[in-house]
Amino acid sequence: MSKEKRKKEKKDWRAEMAKKIEEEKKREEEEARLSGRRPRPMKMPERGFGGGGGGRGMQGGDRAKNFSVSIKKLIKHARRYAPALIVGMIFAFIGAAATLFGPGVSRDVTNTILAGIDYTIDVDRIVRLCVTVLCIFGVGALASYAQGMIMVTATQRFGQGLRTEISQKINRLPLKFFDSATFGDILSRVTNDVDTIAMSMNQSIGMIVTSATSILGALLLMFLTNVLMTVTAIVATIMGFFFMSIIMKNSQKHFRRNQRHLGELNGHIEEIYSGHNVVKAYNGERMATEFFDEINADLYDANWKSQFLSGLMMPVMSFVSNFGFVAVCVVGAVLAFNGTITFGVIVAFMFLVRLFTQPLGQVAQAMTSMQSAAAAAERVFDFLEAEDMPDESGVTETLTDVTGNVEFENVVFGYNPEKTVIKNFSADIKAGQKVAIVGPTGAGKTTIVNLLMRFYDTNSGEIKVDGVPISELTRENVHALFCMVLQDTWLFEGTIKENVIYNKKDVTDQAVIDACKSVGLHHFIKTLPQGYDTLLTDNVTISAGQKQLLTIARAMIENSPLLILDEATSSVDTRTEVLVQRAMDKLTEGRTSFVIAHRLSTIRNADIILVMRDGDIVESGSHNELIEAGGFYADLYNSQFEEAS
Repeated sequence: MSKEKRKKEKKDWRAEMAKKIEEEKKREEEEARLSGRRPRPMKMPERGFGGGGGGRGMQGGDRAKNFSVSIKKLIKHARRYAPALIVGMIFAFIGAAATLFGPGVSRDVTNTILAGIDYTIDVDRIVRLCVTVLCIFGVGALASYAQGMIMVTATQRFGQGLRTEISQKINRLPLKFFDSATFGDILSRVTNDVDTIAMSMNQSIGMIVTSATSILGALLLMFLTNVLMTVTAIVATIMGFFFMSIIMKNSQKHFRRNQRHLGELNGHIEEIYSGHNVVKAYNGERMATEFFDEINADLYDANWKSQFLSGLMMPVMSFVSNFGFVAVCVVGAVLAFNGTITFGVIVAFMFLVRLFTQPLGQVAQAMTSMQSAAAAAERVFDFLEAEDMPDESGVTETLTDVTGNVEFENVVFGYNPEKTVIKNFSADIKAGQKVAIVGPTGAGKTTIVNLLMRFYDTNSGEIKVDGVPISELTRENVHALFCMVLQDTWLFEGTIKENVIYNKKDVTDQAVIDACKSVGLHHFIKTLPQGYDTLLTDNVTISAGQKQLLTIARAMIENSPLLILDEATSSVDTRTEVLVQRAMDKLTEGRTSFVIAHRLSTIRNADIILVMRDGDIVESGSHNELIEAGGFYADLYNSQFEEAS
């Protein structure tokens, strides 16, 4: 099957799955309406199937890349480690230079032996020469050891620094970036790509310095020893450079493809397993497997071609090295037979040719490694150079003693310029009021929360807290004004206590216990082996409802002046909901609260109900007022409860 046909089939399959989910959602909502319960949330995975989705613009290899540009960026980022790298290169130079004394000593030893064949061999001189060369080689070995230790430390520190930059970059990126990027691909950049860069630099930098020193030093000694034999060796190696340049030119694109497909594969696996239940429920295993096989085949093809082409470098250079060795031996034998040179010169040249041609193979290996580093660096730097959130260095105003008045003034917003989600939204909420936001799916309810928290900035209009536009406050300050309980729970691997007091300082054990008692979770926690110190891992069974209760307890501990409840009781049963609702009523006391709910029975006691439809407020008022008005809210309410009763 062609790739285009497979892509079309995948697109059709996704459309079919979306249709089935929508049908299932409508059926569930109808059953919920008749039974009076909350419908189960059902949705497609948010990222494109297969992990390549909207984030492909961020993946290396999708457009023409420049090897030299990536290497320059690596050098620029490595400037802080320049002293260590320079010291490492100096030791590499010393280690390589020490080996250059070997051929000269071998020549002198050979000539000394030949000179004493007919007389007396100067054993003392030979011993002195051997001891000298052993000392020199010992110094070279120590220098090589020091170089290895320094380079490993410096390159791993560099990798650590890159990961830190990526971690900090993630916190500076706007949420809209993650709407079009896959988590698996980002993870691949943090792990695979950074590791590739660090390992390649560790293997390549010292090798290049050592090889360059050996090549230049050997070349100089060869010219000083015999010009004709040197020219013979150079001509032989030119052939190697020619073939090596052709191989490098053709292999670089496959290294880029390899890194890109690896990111796609990680993204696909992350997405499929995060939505495993949906894939299983709609028999999507075949399509998921086929798409995995397609990416896996592309990865194999790119990896095979890159490794095969780069693997040709060593055999080519080995052949050239042996060819040069034979050529030098033949020319040297002719010159020695004619009395132009001594046999000691031939012996020395045999060593020098090895010192000249062998590093060429090491250079080829180092260049192969640097190609991998360049391909990985392109992806890492693409991520690091993505557009940040607007700079807030000039924002100095903060809110500390907050009353809780919130005002929306002609707010207009769209996640992309082509589609406006919120259209001229205005509302005036007084401090301490409980505000419910209701409306059908897609009306813009959750978007209002995202704007309140400054997860996104408005296209036009203002949102004010106590008369101060939140655009004039730092995002960190705005986030500190709210405590949130969302429909999607989030718990990390830590103890129950650590999850409840997340990022909150100086919280007493009694405060944690009181919060958990308020949501009816204390008894369950006490049944666990370590109680509040129980570590939440895959080995601890905790239901979706209990996870939601923990996030509600977390909001109680946060104790911020403003509160957001986005379908906060979505994962609890009807009996538990009564207890949670009481806790919520206690939590909302004295706070300006924004409650998003589909189950309208939970917001009948709200001070103000904002009814949204297509991004606008179509009605507002108390529950009784809206019911008496007999408008859109009354229709929503009656559709949930009249037939069920």
